[in-house]
Amino acid sequence: MENPEVAVSSCSAHDNENLCSYKRHSSVSQEGLLEDQLRRKLKFFFMNPCEKFWARGRKPWKLGIQLLKIVMVTVQLVVFGLSNQMVVAFKEENTVAFKHLFLKGYMDRMDDTYAVYTQRDVYDQIFFAINQYLQLPNISVGNHAYEKRGAEDTPLAVCQQFYKRGIICPGNDTFDIDPEIVTDCLYIEPTTSLDNTTMGKHNLNFTLDFPRLVAVQLTFNLKAINLQTVRHHELPDCYDFTLRIVFDNKAHSGRIKISLDNDIAIRECKDWHVSGSIQKNTHYMMIFDAFVILTCLASLILCTRSVIKGIWLQREFVSFFLYYYKKEVSFSDQMEFVNGWYILIIVSDVLTIVGSTLKMEIQAKSLTSYDVCSILLGISTMLVWLGVIRYLGFFQKYNVRISWDLHIGASHPNTASSVTQCNEVLLLCCYDLPGLLFLWLDCTGTIPCKVSHSQHGF
Repeated sequence: MENPEVAVSSCSAHDNENLCSYKRHSSVSQEGLLEDQLRRKLKFFFMNPCEKFWARGRKPWKLGIQLLKIVMVTVQLVVFGLSNQMVVAFKEENTVAFKHLFLKGYMDRMDDTYAVYTQRDVYDQIFFAINQYLQLPNISVGNHAYEKRGAEDTPLAVCQQFYKRGIICPGNDTFDIDPEIVTDCLYIEPTTSLDNTTMGKHNLNFTLDFPRLVAVQLTFNLKAINLQTVRHHELPDCYDFTLRIVFDNKAHSGRIKISLDNDIAIRECKDWHVSGSIQKNTHYMMIFDAFVILTCLASLILCTRSVIKGIWLQREFVSFFLYYYKKEVSFSDQMEFVNGWYILIIVSDVLTIVGSTLKMEIQAKSLTSYDVCSILLGISTMLVWLGVIRYLGFFQKYNVRISWDLHIGASHPNTASSVTQCNEVLLLCCYDLPGLLFLWLDCTGTIPCKVSHSQHGF
């Protein structure tokens, strides 16, 4: 081995900080001291929280925060899921209601078979939808209203799409067609006076050229307010519905399929006032969400600090081996210092913080991004539960008595000692719920345990 005293002056500007520190302290006596210090650092670094507590009395704050966080984010997701369930139900029920209102003779589960086959039925369906739209305030049992642009209601648009030119004679096997699509629209104001009469062909200059007809589309906008959330102590949202009734004749097969599409947008209500305790309940939920954010911030800071410490120790370990043993540490060994579970927890904390912030904005009716918030909170909760799996591995070292008793009981089911040990297993499970989970994992062979009886200090 090279003389350590000569190596003191070999530190150059190109050496990293850890390597230079070893060169400055390189002596035969200090080499063993540095090696012992690094060994102690490594041993402590790879300890689990319980071992660190018994070694130095350091409290497992990260473990405590993770256990608190898993309860809080689960409760938060359940509460938000119940609220979002009302949003989804309101959307679906309105879509079903619109189909019954604007599609003549519609019955549930007829979407794939709902069609017309005669010209008269096509006209009847179109004018039925128009009349239902004009009479909507008088026939709808919901709180639906026309969308307004300024002081006027938005009109209903009846647009037909047809080939620009088409002379079709199937009997002679001849046709002359221009495939360019032309669109012609007719607009009907909701304020159109009906004088107790129905709108029909005699009221509107509207005819269809069926040989050239490709599609007919009725488009109109409606608005509604989801009042059912008031009963659950939540502020209501305002909804914009863009409805399209499409008569599809692209196939020209004698069957025109009819479908109703409903594009839904959730918006903040412009002016609202609710009496009672709804505002107080909203404030409580926002305080809870703020506490979740603070908990995740603490977890994020602690886990980030642990990752940084691991990287520092990795560099120190690599420099030590390179200088004293002239060996390079493999990449796989270096990655042992980067705890993937901490990375997982950091990602879940970031998602939870962003999702909780969105949830607070939704509760304050500043945003209506229900879908984005649901995705963020759902993924973050899943990652939090996955992150706790890391801590279940610690019980392999502290609940090995359960696993050992189970193996003995399975190997000698008829012995009296096995009965006694099974009683001990049940007793331990009552006092240690994670031990019960570990017992189940060991039963299924998920976590095999090979520990001799002499290793248990009971």
